[in-house]
Amino acid sequence: MFRTIAKGCLALGVALVLATSTVWADDFAAPKGEVLLTASGMIGATNKDGTLALDQGQLAALPQTSFTTSTTWTDGTPTFQGVLLKDYIAAIGATGKTITLTALNDYKITMPLAEVGNDAPLLAYLMDGKPMSLRDKGPVWLVYPYDANADYRTEVAYARSIWQLDRIEFGE
Repeated sequence: MFRTIAKGCLALGVALVLATSTVWADDFAAPKGEVLLTASGMIGATNKDGTLALDQGQLAALPQTSFTTSTTWTDGTPTFQGVLLKDYIAAIGATGKTITLTALNDYKITMPLAEVGNDAPLLAYLMDGKPMSLRDKGPVWLVYPYDANADYRTEVAYARSIWQLDRIEFGE
């Protein structure tokens, strides 16, 4: 009898995890402001022609993270604020094996979804508390806490630090 109850509890637990992992899927209305980031591909949430377009207010409604770090592209040690990529992935119900990030100028990088860490990278849309202009690498910049860990000061991390990011595609 204990095994039956344990199996039932396990099934209920799995169901709850699956249900709460897509809690955001129906919560994304059409953006009211300028679209900063559009997701496509293997995503669970859409709000515009099979894609998910988010403005700054919608990004701000997701779990927020900030860190201060120097970069090879900025002076001093700015503070970046935004959504950890892992939290963004969870919020939109993204799946697949790869993530392709594309900038406004069509520069793109592809990385394995499995390499998204718990503390980085960050989809930053604020630098020192202000929205980033195109000139300042905005509207969204994928950044790492470079000063916090030597693993983030590698050619791979620098190559993935894509600025003027506006599209993310999740695929196989």
